[in-house]
Amino acid sequence: VQLQASGGGLAQPGDSLRLSCAASGPTLRFNMNTMGWFRLAPGKEREFVAAISRSGGVTKYEDSVKGRFTISRDNAKNTMYLQMNSVKPEDTAVYYCAATFSSSLRYYATASGEYRYWGQGTQVTVSS
Repeated sequence: VQLQASGGGLAQPGDSLRLSCAASGPTLRFNMNTMGWFRLAPGKEREFVAAISRSGGVTKYEDSVKGRFTISRDNAKNTMYLQMNSVKPEDTAVYYCAATFSSSLRYYATASGEYRYWGQGTQVTVSS
């Protein structure tokens, strides 16, 4: 399974960005994977951002992004998204998407160690 993150870039405070994570591979069963976004900022440890269940019906957010970020997925397109609104300088980081098999339709994972597959990351820089 390969994950390809895209959509990062330079934004000003208050702007919106939409990250995408496209999954591919001969063994991929996208709708059998729970997925998540993590970020790594300079000088900090990797941080959980958001997660979504296989069905998309259950989501979880890190407190600092609640109400500003929205995670979603399109199982028909094998793609997950992170809509980032009202971005702040503290959102500056490399954002990584991750996936792992789940037997539960409603399960989501918030710990990086639970994820088997990782994308290469996309840089988000928020600065005025």
